[in-house]
Amino acid sequence: MLLSDRDIRSEIESGRVKIDPYDPGLVQPSSVDVRLDRYFRVFENHKYPHIDPAVEQPALTRLVEPDGDEPFILHPGEFVLASTYEVVALPDDIASRLEGKSSLGRLGLLTHSTAGFIDPGFCGHVTLELSNVATLPMKLYPGMRIGQLCMFRLTSPAEFPYGSAQYGSRYQNQRGPTPSRSFKNFRWGMGEQGGSAHG
Repeated sequence: MLLSDRDIRSEIESGRVKIDPYDPGLVQPSSVDVRLDRYFRVFENHKYPHIDPAVEQPALTRLVEPDGDEPFILHPGEFVLASTYEVVALPDDIASRLEGKSSLGRLGLLTHSTAGFIDPGFCGHVTLELSNVATLPMKLYPGMRIGQLCMFRLTSPAEFPYGSAQYGSRYQNQRGPTPSRSFKNFRWGMGEQGGSAHG
């Protein structure tokens, strides 16, 4: 069940859903807007000959921060990681989905590529996967509204919410734009080419 504005406010005011810092003016009819933080992870294309999801590549991205009030320039075809300004924490019976802002989408900005779903129990900044599919560079201002979180009530509380030991939960309590930890999905030596994935 998708939560309405009054349900979202009630969950936040009760402390079950945490959005910090919280601005009541960001609540929409069935979502709450989130803002862009000032840190970005850009890809260092010259560090590796290719991207390998099965191998840790710590030098694949570099953390950058614009000077003062300067915007970050996202070039056509460029892909960077960013994060929400807000820290989000969900209880064990509410999941969320990050959606882009329509006005930014009409300019060619994609807010996420595949990681739009947020599990119940998650706590941390939400990492954004920003792409510019327009033909001109785009200015991104720290603090601007960058997306919106829709919230869904589960039919029952999750038995093992995100953060439980059963799932590994590689991004629990993440701060800032967090690089991929996909290499942890691969288990070598199990007789399978490329390993097998988990949680």
